[in-house]
Amino acid sequence: QLSQFMDQTNPLAELTHKRRLSALGPGGLTRERAGFEVRDVHYSHYGRMCPIETPEGPNIGLINTLSTFAKVNKFGFIETPYRRVDPETNKVTDQIDYLTADEEDNYVVAQANSRLNDDGSFVEEEVVARFRGENTVYSRSSIDYMDVSPKQVVSVATACIPFLENDDSNRALMGANMQRQAVPLLNPEAPFVGTGMEHLAARDSGAAVIAKHGGIVEFVEAKEIRVRRIENVEGNEVKGDVDTYRLQKFIRSNQGTSYNQRPIVKVGDRVEKRDILADGPSMERGEMALGRNVLVGFMTWDGFNYEDAIIMSERLVKDDVYTSVHIEEYESDSRDTKLGPEEITRDIPNVGEDALRNLDDRGIIRVGAEVKDGDILVGKVTPK
Repeated sequence: QLSQFMDQTNPLAELTHKRRLSALGPGGLTRERAGFEVRDVHYSHYGRMCPIETPEGPNIGLINTLSTFAKVNKFGFIETPYRRVDPETNKVTDQIDYLTADEEDNYVVAQANSRLNDDGSFVEEEVVARFRGENTVYSRSSIDYMDVSPKQVVSVATACIPFLENDDSNRALMGANMQRQAVPLLNPEAPFVGTGMEHLAARDSGAAVIAKHGGIVEFVEAKEIRVRRIENVEGNEVKGDVDTYRLQKFIRSNQGTSYNQRPIVKVGDRVEKRDILADGPSMERGEMALGRNVLVGFMTWDGFNYEDAIIMSERLVKDDVYTSVHIEEYESDSRDTKLGPEEITRDIPNVGEDALRNLDDRGIIRVGAEVKDGDILVGKVTPK
């Protein structure tokens, strides 16, 4: 039940699908039995499950997404990181503790944006903090932990929404879910207004080509990148082995979108380990690029843009601004039947020469032919 066909529409969809949490399935709930309490946001979700990203519809609140910094421990509980506050000096240390929801109930946790002095002590005497789901003001001496980052509350897709704090939660939910439905464009463009999550999401999605070792780029072409490793031996840089990275060109994804990788490094470039060597689909120079930066007019236009409708300039169509490539695969088998084998051939009975004009002598469509629906791709005759 929980083994699913990967959503590969774009890298963000892929990453989000891999970070999905479900309350359904064996040993879990059923949709019919789950009431409102189970689906609702609970204070123990904080830093563990995203309060925003969940599907609309019958599964709302039952299928969730792992928050940005959360991880699952060996017992299957979700933990979230907090910075420890030294009880003697009341200063925030760099020590990070991962806490489960029941462990967190014993501590007072300050917000991530609490102002700190250079030595790590709190600027204000009284700090806004939370204890067992209640947000109140505590004196700085009673603080045990502090949030790591403001985005530890939300998931990766939600963290890609700029000015999230000004959005209505229902619309933010739709925005987080709709980002996953964007098809990879022919000419991707990274957003002007981002949140800083774009390069992280792109790198961790698995759609880009990432350097396994640092080195110098020796060879670049559309299908292959070769990097000569540089190793430090007693303080000197020594050339090592060559790593070869094969790029995927125009592969059909699970959703029929085009999965294409493009090199972004040049010969002679110095790369470090974990650097991005080639963009995947919906990426530009290592950043997630789900859409385009277009000029939007917020106005009425003869009622054509009533409610959800938008009007698009003809130039956007002419310049292929929102053009995407989709790939379909068709297979045809030739089987042995009782009356003899099926034959793949150009000689199909009762079919005019016009319908066969794009088939080669084997009866298979030639590469580069433009086809419309209903055209013959492979000619096959079955013995009657």
